[in-house]
Amino acid sequence: MTTVNPARRAPTLEAVAAAAGVSRSTASRVLNGSTNVSPDAVASVERAVARLDYVPNRAARSLVNSQTMALALVVPEDTIRFFGDPYFAAIVQGIARGLEDSDYVLTLQLANPSEPSTKMVRYLTGGNVDGAFVVSHHSGDHFLAGLGSTLPVVFGGRPLGDSEQPNYFVDVDNAAAAAMGTRHLIDQGRRRIATIAGPSDMPAGIDRTEGWKAALADAGLPDDMLAYGDFTLASGAQAMRSLLDQHPDLDCVFVASDLMAVGAVSELREQGISVPQQVAIVGFDDSPAAETGAIRLTTVHQPSVAMGVRMAETMLAILRGENPPHEHILPTHLVVRDSA
Repeated sequence: MTTVNPARRAPTLEAVAAAAGVSRSTASRVLNGSTNVSPDAVASVERAVARLDYVPNRAARSLVNSQTMALALVVPEDTIRFFGDPYFAAIVQGIARGLEDSDYVLTLQLANPSEPSTKMVRYLTGGNVDGAFVVSHHSGDHFLAGLGSTLPVVFGGRPLGDSEQPNYFVDVDNAAAAAMGTRHLIDQGRRRIATIAGPSDMPAGIDRTEGWKAALADAGLPDDMLAYGDFTLASGAQAMRSLLDQHPDLDCVFVASDLMAVGAVSELREQGISVPQQVAIVGFDDSPAAETGAIRLTTVHQPSVAMGVRMAETMLAILRGENPPHEHILPTHLVVRDSA
């Protein structure tokens, strides 16, 4: 008959102190990062922690420090868009990577794009989290824009609206990046340059449209060919149909996201229009969607994973009582593939 040993009990703080040859209070100070401990004591406690495989009791530490050790990721989008857009996967990957060496855990909160629920408001303002990341901000999210007066908030993307204090955010220069993508089409000799823009209530949508317009203005070209999408594949196809109906002579399109660009390419192929011979396409994001469609997309690369990492680093700095920069603007570049 086989005897199964009972599971080993998790080591306690007292066991760590005994193994290190120090008092419980000294061991506690070491584990809480106090500098009022001798180097020898710190080394002894760290060796004991490693030898015993001790994991601090998060709940107890939270009570002592008045912290929850939890951070919220707030995304004002519906579930289908969140799980269907590779941009969000990249941002979450970056935030998780940035938090990996900390004690903080990440919780996901999907909100209504126009107004967060009462339950979410209570959760975020009720002491349940120590800070919040907000990604995919819309102009109607007035509560989220002012959340920084209640707890630390770091936005992924420039937030819209005025607040009593500057917001922390990580972004790219969307207008300059869109102008760069549009100039690539101009440099290829294209002259009937349309755009499939992102939502007009989102900073990224607004700025990328302005960049497209600025590049056309510099080249003396008209900016009358515009259709809006919502950063989804289906909206890209619908916008492409609308553009072709109204402007059958267009010869290229700058598209404000890769998913919409994939939808646009699909519609062009459906109508027997060759890409890039008849209509060239430039996307935005350089997400996995850029290389998995029928035609590999030329696209503006934005460092989404690095943006998430920087968001996490900014949040941790705030929680440590530091004063990090309120704005981080990361660089972009053009990736040339088959579609243009």
